[in-house]
Amino acid sequence: RQQGWGFLLLADGRFDKEILKAQKSGTAPADLGRKDAAIAVAAAASEGFPHGSILFLDQEEGGRLLDEQAAYLLGWTEAVAHSTFRPGVYASGERVQDDPGVWIDTIEDIRQRIAKAHLHNVEFFDALDKCPPAPGCTLAARPLSAAGEPNLIAWQYSQTPRRPEITQSCAATYAPDNRCYAPNNPGVFLDMDIANSPDP
Repeated sequence: RQQGWGFLLLADGRFDKEILKAQKSGTAPADLGRKDAAIAVAAAASEGFPHGSILFLDQEEGGRLLDEQAAYLLGWTEAVAHSTFRPGVYASGERVQDDPGVWIDTIEDIRQRIAKAHLHNVEFFDALDKCPPAPGCTLAARPLSAAGEPNLIAWQYSQTPRRPEITQSCAATYAPDNRCYAPNNPGVFLDMDIANSPDP
């Protein structure tokens, strides 16, 4: 904060294998999501982040969610919605083929599930480093709308190391070692994000 940085609060999400393991041990996915949400809320409060801040669940596995993944994620977001914080999800905006001729991205899938179940509003932090629409490792970021998702809070438009299979057209913006380095801070590599405010 003293250096002018804002914060995006991320909570570790569970991989599908972890959700299934807990389910086999008798913990329903939604219950696991609520338990993890309580831990995230307590951590954010104890670390001094103001009430009303958005807590983003890190949903690392992309594409259409499996039923247990959706139950976990929506259990988590609904529990956060009933706290003094706001729910958000960090997920992929990269479109993948779901069925022949049917394409979807994780954010779209989550939005559809929330609307269908009439659940609380969830904010989104889009992980989409595919060039285009991502501009690569540059401070000359495109607007949030260029990611192709409506009403985003933030967009992660480059990752370190870069993924060669989807970043050929912006490869020259990365260092020769395929990393993205912080301007004026040699040796500090990072992912690049843009948000709709200086401190979401």
